[in-house]
Amino acid sequence: MLKIAYHPIYNHPLPKGHRFPMEKYELLKLQLIYEGTATEENFFEPELLQNHKPILAVHDAEYFYDLLNITLNHQAALKIGFLLSERLIAREICIVSGTLKATEYALKHGIAMNIAGGTHHAYSTHGEGFCMLNDQAIAAKHLLHEQIAKQILIVDLDVHQGNGTAEIFQNESRVFTFSMHAKNNYPFQKEQSDLDIELDDNTNDHTYLEILKTTLPQLITEHQPDFIFYQCGVDIIASDKLGKLGLSIAGCKARDRFVLETCKTHAIPVMCSMGGGYAPEIKTIIEAHSNTYRIAQELYF
Repeated sequence: MLKIAYHPIYNHPLPKGHRFPMEKYELLKLQLIYEGTATEENFFEPELLQNHKPILAVHDAEYFYDLLNITLNHQAALKIGFLLSERLIAREICIVSGTLKATEYALKHGIAMNIAGGTHHAYSTHGEGFCMLNDQAIAAKHLLHEQIAKQILIVDLDVHQGNGTAEIFQNESRVFTFSMHAKNNYPFQKEQSDLDIELDDNTNDHTYLEILKTTLPQLITEHQPDFIFYQCGVDIIASDKLGKLGLSIAGCKARDRFVLETCKTHAIPVMCSMGGGYAPEIKTIIEAHSNTYRIAQELYF
């Protein structure tokens, strides 16, 4: 069964006019149930982590406790882009918990998802770009620490570079970080992933998919990962307010199909965090994200 992390806390209240479409998390769950792609049984509610060791294995203790106690300095809080509150930090910890649990389900069923997460702009020492704790990095480090995985591949196909993920694993040979993103987009000072592919503005479906289909199988052959984390942001579509690429919704769906088919063909468990999506119409965001779940159900169950 496809297991999906979801908690009502994911839909965090934001000031009117905020550019982050927080309501997408609740709407996505409702859409998946409405159309029959998922039932309530597919969803699990992550618990608020009481043991912070997995987080502290990745994030600097001073930074984490400043978040927890809402004592982060003003400049550092501004970079995150949300007004800090106890509820917001609880939400972030729930997202991490959801990804950790989804990783267990992926090992059992081949694939699992978190409706939120993909917080790849969170560095070991600070947060930025709507990201505070790097959920997939925390889960990857946990797999290594528990000796569940020996070699991990992070496939980050959000329109923005996974700069925090790159920094966290810059000296970790057991985690290969692959980011394919818009060249002329945030973050404007990029980190160095193990492999960065920078795409020109308005890159279309054909070009994007040709690059991906050449690259991903080669990475799997070369590095032989026994677990894959997939950051499947849908901000690569042409209408996205914060993206600069030119893909159609069909192209984004073809991307997801190829990644998940490749994972399944190679029998590599994959955990998916949704990442970004900022199209002007919420229905576009929901449709693009829903495709990821539709394909997962079709291929695996």
